[in-house]
Amino acid sequence: LLETSPGVAEVTFVEKEPAERHTIISWEQKNSCILPEDLKNIYLMSDGFQMTWSVKTDDTPMPLGSMVINSVSKLCRLGGSSMYTLPNAPTLADLEDDTDEEGNGDKPEKPHFDSRSLIFELDPCNGNGKVCLVYKHAKPVVSPDTEIWFLDRALYWHFLTKTFTAYYRLLITHLGLPQWQYAFTSYGVSPQAKQWFNMYKPITINTALLSEEADSFVNKLDPNKVFKSKNKTPVIKKKPPSQPAGSQKSHTSMTSSKTSSLAGNSSRK
Repeated sequence: LLETSPGVAEVTFVEKEPAERHTIISWEQKNSCILPEDLKNIYLMSDGFQMTWSVKTDDTPMPLGSMVINSVSKLCRLGGSSMYTLPNAPTLADLEDDTDEEGNGDKPEKPHFDSRSLIFELDPCNGNGKVCLVYKHAKPVVSPDTEIWFLDRALYWHFLTKTFTAYYRLLITHLGLPQWQYAFTSYGVSPQAKQWFNMYKPITINTALLSEEADSFVNKLDPNKVFKSKNKTPVIKKKPPSQPAGSQKSHTSMTSSKTSSLAGNSSRK
């Protein structure tokens, strides 16, 4: 699909060997959690996923799309304490606030940077944020339930999907376009990224508009109003011959004088 798109060049898929089963087991033992079954199956077929593509601008390829799933060795914990940090150095856990709103209704509970959650980086997003595999309940025992969340550059969390399979479909559907994860945030993608969306995935970027603002987005054409003037039969009106202003004034004065003389004669009679 990408290779047949206009302007697309250098579609590269990096083939990787399957991850060893003992590598996955050692990762699970090290982090005291179990990988989701769908993600584990991906790693047993290919140790990560990487696909990039470029577009031609002035016959020069420019990197644009990037689809990445980190390998098992790069599935690193986010916010974990490092042995090289200073004792009093600030960490991500310091961003936690007891006044943060918990999940209620349609809004799921957000992950925590402290020991309450386990967060692992799936995709660095070329520096635009991080897609993370999240175990939200790590105390007293790590829950096997996981979710996929997006952490933007301002360190705010945005929910993506409940399963890795659903996220994988989103990744493929959006073709790895830059900042595509921001389409699931309240502030959306940047104007520059929106231009790329309109070129290669116009239906994807307009899905929210179709569902939320259908009346304002969809152009409702009313033929009766558009062709209203054509339905009527034109009425031809004969215009009187135009007269110069001077003659019109003299004609008016003559008419008024005749009328006054007639009135005078009737009064005499």
